[in-house]
Amino acid sequence: MFPLQAPRSRANPASLASKVYRVLWWMAWLSLYRPTPRFLHAWRALLLRTFGATVGRGVHVYPKARIWAPCNLRMGDRSCLADGVNCYSVAEITLGEDTTISQGAHLCSASHDYTDVTFPLVAAPIAIGRSAWVAADAFIGPGVEIGEGAVVGARAVIVRDVQPWTVVAGNPARVLKARARPS
Repeated sequence: MFPLQAPRSRANPASLASKVYRVLWWMAWLSLYRPTPRFLHAWRALLLRTFGATVGRGVHVYPKARIWAPCNLRMGDRSCLADGVNCYSVAEITLGEDTTISQGAHLCSASHDYTDVTFPLVAAPIAIGRSAWVAADAFIGPGVEIGEGAVVGARAVIVRDVQPWTVVAGNPARVLKARARPS
């Protein structure tokens, strides 16, 4: 099976090719991805790869995780997208190895330019480092990089980069403490 490729993140998400790709993905998500039993992670990973995602070995992608455009998703080995995760991948979203995105988290790689009266769409990639954890219902905004080993607390709002091996929480998020590195 060859991967379906939509225009990458630099392409216009409103283009006909992008829209057709997303309709095909939505139909596959609705009929082949969403209704699967929770333990069929390998099947969902195969579907994501078919639609252009780069998915490592041993990933856990749960059936209620929503991915806007799989072609802009990169998942390292043993990474996880839990149920209820909203992966709005207008621009590329990268998860490092052993990274966990908990239930209800929102990875939002696009917004609108509020300084322009026409509110044009602006997109910027999100990168989440190795061994990081984004807890339940957290929001990660466009252009954010979360460092290796960082922890983002539940319901935190992240609009700036998070340094490696730190724990952040709140709205707006603030640094709570350093996280011990494994020996």
